Amino acid sequence: MIPLSAAQVARATGGRLVGVQDPEAVVITAVTTDSREVTPGTLFVAKPGDTTDGHAFVPQAAAAGAVLHVMQHEIADEAGEAYPGVLVPDVVEAMGALAGNVIDRLRAEHPVTVVAVTGSVGKTTTKDLLAGIFGSQGPTVAPRNSYNGEVGVPLTVFTAQEDTRYFVIEMGANHLGNIEYLCNMVRPDVGAVLCVGTAHAGEFGGVENIARTKGEMVEGLTTSGTAVLNDDDARVRQMRTRTQARILSFGLGSAPHTPEHEDERVWAENVMVGADGCPRFTLHLPDGSAHDIESQLIGAHHVANILAAASVAFAAGVPAPAIVAGLHGRGAQSRWRMERIERPDGVTVINDAYNANPQSMRAALQTLAQMGRGDGESAPRRTVAVLGGMYELGDKSVAAHDALGQLLVRMNISHVVAVGDIARPIFTAATLEGSWGDEAQWVATAEDAEDYLMHALQPGDIVLFKSSNAAGLNHLGDRVAAAASGQAATSNGTIDGTGDEPA
Repeated sequence: MIPLSAAQVARATGGRLVGVQDPEAVVITAVTTDSREVTPGTLFVAKPGDTTDGHAFVPQAAAAGAVLHVMQHEIADEAGEAYPGVLVPDVVEAMGALAGNVIDRLRAEHPVTVVAVTGSVGKTTTKDLLAGIFGSQGPTVAPRNSYNGEVGVPLTVFTAQEDTRYFVIEMGANHLGNIEYLCNMVRPDVGAVLCVGTAHAGEFGGVENIARTKGEMVEGLTTSGTAVLNDDDARVRQMRTRTQARILSFGLGSAPHTPEHEDERVWAENVMVGADGCPRFTLHLPDGSAHDIESQLIGAHHVANILAAASVAFAAGVPAPAIVAGLHGRGAQSRWRMERIERPDGVTVINDAYNANPQSMRAALQTLAQMGRGDGESAPRRTVAVLGGMYELGDKSVAAHDALGQLLVRMNISHVVAVGDIARPIFTAATLEGSWGDEAQWVATAEDAEDYLMHALQPGDIVLFKSSNAAGLNHLGDRVAAAASGQAATSNGTIDGTGDEPA
C-alpha cells in the first residue's frame, strides 16, 4: 500500500491519536481487520462484528507488529499504557474516509481511473474480466474474492501502490444507501449496472428498492463520467433518467430497446454455446469494429458480463485490441462461479455454489441442460442438479423454490438432489411436476447429499452444485470433485475466496 504516517491517518479520519509519541515517525505499510493477517507495520482496524469485537484482538495485533490501531475506545496494556491508536466514533466509516483519502492522493499525483460495477448477479465475473483488461494497460487494483461492501471496498483501495493507474471496484448492497456511500468514497469515473434481480429482496423490502439502490451508482457519477447500463434489463434502462453522465448501453442485438435514445452501444451478434457450455459470439464496439470472442466462461448468461466488461473498458479509453485480448479465451478467475472440474472417472463437476438467487439459478440450470444435450460431435449426458437454498428472499422464498422444482422437470434435468429445509419445495414441486422414482431426492444436510452422491454418480455425468453460500454446497462440490479414485481434480478456477455476497 501507499505508506501513511499516523498523523496522516488521524487527519484523514478526523480521529484523535492516543499512545503515539511521534505521529510522523509511525509509518503504516498495510491495513487489515483480521488480527491473523497482521505483519510489522500494519494498521489494525478493530471492527466490531456480529459475533466478535475487533477491540478484543488489539493486544494480539500489537504483539504481531501492528504499529497503529483504529479504535472506538482506548485500550490499555498490562502496564496501563494505551495501545497506539486513532480513536474515532465509527471504525468502518473511518476506513471509508481513509480509503477516499488514498484515492485523492493518487489522483493528485497522476491520472487514475476508477471504475465500479454493481448488479444483482455477475459482479465478480465482470470484475475479474475488467482486472484482466486493465492489468494489460497499467498497474491495477481489483478486489480479492468478493470484497464489495463498506469494509471490502476500503480494504481493496488500501492495496494500491504509488504507481496504481486503475481501480476496479465491485459494489454490493444489502440496504438502501449502500451504493451511494461507496460511490461517495471512491467517486467512480465509470459506473456499470449489470441487472436488477430479486437477491436479498427480503432485506430490501422488494425488488423496486433493489432497483433504487443499484441506481445510486449512476446518481454518483459526475457529468464527465460514464454510466454503463444493461439495455436488456428494463429496470436498468430506466436508470438513464437518474444521471447526467454520458450513457453507454450494452445488450444483445444492434437495436436498443429505447430507440428514442441514441446511446453509444456495445452489442453481441451470432451468440452460440457449444457442448462445453462456453459462449462464442461477435462483439461490436461503438467505434464500429467487430471482433470474434470465444470465452472459456461457462454459460450463455456470461455474454452479458462480457459485454459489460467491454463497455466499461471502452468507456475508460482502453483500445479495442486490448479489450478483445482481455476477453478472448478467458475463463473463471474466482472460485465457485461456474467452476468446471473434470474428474478422472469422466464426471464433470460444475461448482457454482458461491451465491444464488432465482435469476442465477435459472441461468445455471439452463447451462446444465444445454451441456447435457450435447451437439453433433458429442453424445448426450446425464445431468444432476444438487441444489441448496436461496437465502434472503423473504416471503417469496417458498414460491421461488417451488418454481425451480417445476423448471427442472421442464428442462429435462435427469436428476435433482435438494439439500436442506429451505430447498425442500424444489423437491416437492419437481415430484408434483412429474419426477418420479429416484429422479428427485431430498436430503437434510450436505453430508447426507455427499453420502448419496458417492453411490449415485456415474461416469459421464454432469453434476451442478448451486446454492447460497450459507448452505455450504461449495465445499460439498469440492469434496465430490476430488473424490474419484483418490486423485486430485483439475479445475479451471482459483482456490481462494469465501463468504456471502451482497446483492
